[in-house]
Amino acid sequence: MRNWQGLGTLLLAVSAVWAADQPPTAPATTCASGVPGAPACLVSPQTQQEARKAFEHGMKLQKEKRLDDAYQEFEKAANLIPQDLQYATLRELTRQQLVYDHLQRGNAALANNQPIEALGEFRNVLHIDPNNDFARQRVNEAIDHGGAGNRQSPQLIEQSDEIRVIPRDNLQSFHFRGDSRQLLTQVASAYGIAATIEDSVVSRRVRFDVDDLGFYLAMRLAGAVTKTFWAPLQEKQILVAADSTENHRFYDRMGLRTFYVPDAGTQQELQDLVNVLRTVFEIKFVSSNAAKSTITVRAPQNVLNAATQFLEGLGSSHPEVMLDVRIYEVSHTLTHNIGLQIPNQFNLFNIPIGALGLTLAGGQSIQDLINQLIAGGGINQANTTGIAALLAQLTGGNTNSIFSQPLATFGGGKTLMGVSLGTLGATLSRSESQLRSLQHVTVRAAQGKDATMNLGSRYPIINASFAPIFNTAAISQVIANNSFIAPVPSFTYEDIGITLKVKPVVHGDTDVSMNIELKVRSLTGASANGVPVIGNREYTGSINVKNDQGAVVAGQITSTEQRSLSGIPGLGQIPILKTVTASNTKENDEDEMLVVITPHIISMAETQDSEIWMTGVK
Repeated sequence: MRNWQGLGTLLLAVSAVWAADQPPTAPATTCASGVPGAPACLVSPQTQQEARKAFEHGMKLQKEKRLDDAYQEFEKAANLIPQDLQYATLRELTRQQLVYDHLQRGNAALANNQPIEALGEFRNVLHIDPNNDFARQRVNEAIDHGGAGNRQSPQLIEQSDEIRVIPRDNLQSFHFRGDSRQLLTQVASAYGIAATIEDSVVSRRVRFDVDDLGFYLAMRLAGAVTKTFWAPLQEKQILVAADSTENHRFYDRMGLRTFYVPDAGTQQELQDLVNVLRTVFEIKFVSSNAAKSTITVRAPQNVLNAATQFLEGLGSSHPEVMLDVRIYEVSHTLTHNIGLQIPNQFNLFNIPIGALGLTLAGGQSIQDLINQLIAGGGINQANTTGIAALLAQLTGGNTNSIFSQPLATFGGGKTLMGVSLGTLGATLSRSESQLRSLQHVTVRAAQGKDATMNLGSRYPIINASFAPIFNTAAISQVIANNSFIAPVPSFTYEDIGITLKVKPVVHGDTDVSMNIELKVRSLTGASANGVPVIGNREYTGSINVKNDQGAVVAGQITSTEQRSLSGIPGLGQIPILKTVTASNTKENDEDEMLVVITPHIISMAETQDSEIWMTGVK
C-alpha cells in the first residue's frame, strides 16, 4: 500500500509540474488554506470552515481504515475549494487507493469462482473511476464467468465405438485332435458364435485339450495353437485370420472419435495435440482439421477411453493476460538568438558630379536636369537605362535608391566614388516549445500468442507510375486531340509510428514474462531519388514482472544541440567580442519516449491432478 501511495504522490507531483509549465488559462491560483507560505484561497470564510471541517473528518476516517467514507469527505472539501492543492491531492490519493483495493478484491473473488461478488467490486471501481478500461473489461468477464473453462476444453462431438461380440456366459471343455480350421469353428460355436475363417488361415493337424474355459480365454488359446487371431463382425459373428501385421492392420476393430478443440485457432496448436496423442498413447491414426478445429482419433477402445479422458481434462489451455500499455512522449525545443547584425557587404560605384548636383538642383524641371547632365558628360542619350533609373529616383518611384541608404563619398569630379553600406541591427530573442503526449492502450492476449499494436499512421510512397500513352499536356495542346492522360501512380503504404509486439507467458499466478519487439519508424526529412527516407529504431528483449506490476520496458532520449554564428571574420571569432559583434543562434532539441507495460492476469488454466488408467477387457 505504501508503494501505491508513493506512486500516486509521484504522479501528482509530475502533473503539478507539468501544469506549472503551461500558460495560465484562468486568473485563479493554487492555494492551500492553513499551509504556511501558501497563498490563501479567495473564498468566503464560511466555505473555508466547511472545507476544513470535511478535510479533518476525512483524515480521521482514513486513520480508521474507512477509505470509502474518507474519500467522500475529501471530495466534499475539494469541491468546496477546487483550487486548493492539498484537498485535491488527498482526494486523488484516496481515490487511487480505493480503486486498487476494489480491483484486488474483485480479482480474488473471480479467481474463487464468485462472479457476483467480483461484479460488485468492479462496478465500485467504475463508480469511482468511470474511465478505468481494465475495470470495464473485468465487469464483462464477471458477467460471462461460469463454465468458461469447460467451453475451452476439447469436447467429444462424434464417436463410433468398437464392435463387441456377446457370447454365451458358460464354461466349456475341449479335447480335440484334427484340422486347425475345424478347431476354430468348433470352439466359437460352443459359445453361440459363428466363425468365418479367412483364406490366410493354414490347415494343419493340431491337438487341443483344455477344461472349464470361457469364450475369450478359449479363443486366445486356440489362436495360439493355430497361429491366428479373431476380430468381431457382429454380436454373434467373428472373423478369424492368420496372425500377421498386415492382417492386424486390416481386421483389428477400433473405435473412432472426433473432438472439437475451441481453444485452438491455428494448425500448429492442433498439431501439438496430435503429437501428444501419438507420443503418449502411441496412437497411429490421428488427424486434424484446422478449418473445423477438430481432431479425429482411431484406436482400440481402451486406448481411446484414456485419450478421451486426457483431452476432456485439459480445461483452459491458455491463460489470458490484459496488457496495459502506456507510451509517454515529451518533446522540448529551446532557441536563443542574440547579437548584433553588423553590415558585412557594401556597394562601390561612381557618382558623376552632375548626378551629385541633382540632389541640390531644387526647383528645376526634370528635362532641364537631364539636358544639363548630358551636356556635362555625366550620361549620354544612348544610356536609356541610366535615364530611366534617374527619372525613377527623381520622382520617388525607386524606394531602393542609393541615396536612401548610408552613403560615403571620396574623390572628386568625374572620379567621385560612393560607398553604400547596409543597415545595422540588433537581435535578442528566445523561443521555446514543449509537447507532452500520452497514448494509453489496453490489449487482451492469450499465453504464447503475439499481441501487436500499431500506433501512428500509414504513409504512401510512390514506387512506380503508369501512363497508357507517352504524351504531355503541352504536346496534347499542340496537336489538339486531348490525348494527354495523367500517369497513374503505384504506391505502397509504410507504417509510421510505433509498432509494439508482446508475447506474454504466465508462470503460476504471480509472474508474467513477456517477449517484446518494439519498432519506432519516422520520416527523416531526407529523400533518395524522390523517395522519402524512413528512420528505423528497434528494440527486442524479454522481461519478467509480477502480476499487476508496471515495468518500463523501453526508454529513449534524443538530445540535439545546434549552434550557428554569423558575423565579420576575425571579430566574430574573438571570445569576448563575438557576443556583441556577431549574431549567435543556439537551438536545443530534446525528445523522450517511455514505454510502460503492466500485465494483469485475468484467467488461469484449469488443472486436474488425476491419473489416467488404461484397462483392457478380460
